Amino acid sequence: MYGMITTVAAPIAMYDHMHAELGRRVGPTIEGLLVHIGRATGDGFEVLEIWESQDQCERANRETVLPVMRELAGDQADAVEQQMTTFEVRGLVLPSASVYV
Repeated sequence: MYGMITTVAAPIAMYDHMHAELGRRVGPTIEGLLVHIGRATGDGFEVLEIWESQDQCERANRETVLPVMRELAGDQADAVEQQMTTFEVRGLVLPSASVYV
């Protein structure tokens, strides 16, 4: 499993818009995505994701997330400050989905 935390210095409205648009276009499932949590921070927003693999994460970002972000944010997409931290997931429990890894 592959974990990623992305901190973005942009208004939470940007996350809300992206989240709604991605949901409209691809629905609630993206291959390999196990957990997605978005939250507001003092200066923007943060996203925590757990993926089955790094390859699936990179493919989804390249083929789905980044194109939508560029479409919605236009020229501002590349100017948005982001900090990404990756980590090895040591355990994952999703009781309602009967997942325990």
